[in-house]
Amino acid sequence: MIKKYDVFGIGNALVDSVCLVTDKFLEDNKIEKGLMTLVDDQKQMSIIDKIKGSEPFIQSGGSVTNSIYTLSQLGGSGYLSFLISDDEYGKLFLEDIRKSGINTGDVNFYIKPGMTGSCLVLTTPDAERTMNTCLAVSSEYSSDNINFEDLALSKYLYIEGYLVTSEIAMEAIEKSILFSRKNDVKIALTFSDLSMVKYFRKNFDKILQEKIDLIFCNKDEAETFTGEKNFKKCCDKMLSYSDLVVITMGSEGSVILSKSHDLIKIQPFKANAVDTVGAGDTFAGGFLYGINNELDYEESGKLASALSSKVVTKLGPRLEKNIIDNIKHSMR
Repeated sequence: MIKKYDVFGIGNALVDSVCLVTDKFLEDNKIEKGLMTLVDDQKQMSIIDKIKGSEPFIQSGGSVTNSIYTLSQLGGSGYLSFLISDDEYGKLFLEDIRKSGINTGDVNFYIKPGMTGSCLVLTTPDAERTMNTCLAVSSEYSSDNINFEDLALSKYLYIEGYLVTSEIAMEAIEKSILFSRKNDVKIALTFSDLSMVKYFRKNFDKILQEKIDLIFCNKDEAETFTGEKNFKKCCDKMLSYSDLVVITMGSEGSVILSKSHDLIKIQPFKANAVDTVGAGDTFAGGFLYGINNELDYEESGKLASALSSKVVTKLGPRLEKNIIDNIKHSMR
């Protein structure tokens, strides 16, 4: 079967509201620094009211959405499966992804009554990101929101780790994995956040009970998941879950692990970090673009590293297309 899409992403549809705050703001509002915390509608609205004066930067978001955005802006063919409501944030989300050239199913696959999800990205002066996420209607994401005909036309299924908090989303993940294995679709997963690895380990074990094709994670997530602080042992264990593993290490760069290749070390690009939100998502989008468009692992890793090093120098999880184009052309 001829594949129409490079990557079919499934994940939470959120509208991001990014703003700078102080450490004291986090302490005063009892928000745990550096983690993603799920909150209810009331808690989210109370924080939104407190940050209104800081003029937050608002944009469609979600981890896999940001990755598919990067892939699409590089010239890849990205597809997004999600759930929103027909409200102000939902319309903003839809308009954003359409402008970005991202493919979706028809309206019956992604609209449901309720409130569109949102994520407050609270960035402190040290560039550390803290996220308060209110999933709202996105918490009801299920296999009904997946156009399996389009999934069959994709090279990769890309699964957002944040979905493991929901049992109905877990059912959708398991169903999409089984379908992908029967239809020559490779399977990729991002751990998404250390808190997911810490508190939803059993659900990741379900996903990884049989090897998948690609895992994205950072060093802390990999060490926590494997229980290994010795990095070589950690890497060996990660390869028991996937044929290809990409581990990002912040200012230390990244490594690409594969049993068919020697470990590939990707050197970091120098960057004055302002906001680390979106760095991992941008990296994954760049790497997925590369491996689906005739770049080898090292070339894909270098492109991904260049993109992610640039996104941390600005507020918000995405780069403008002209910047992405410049980076892409400079890597030739």
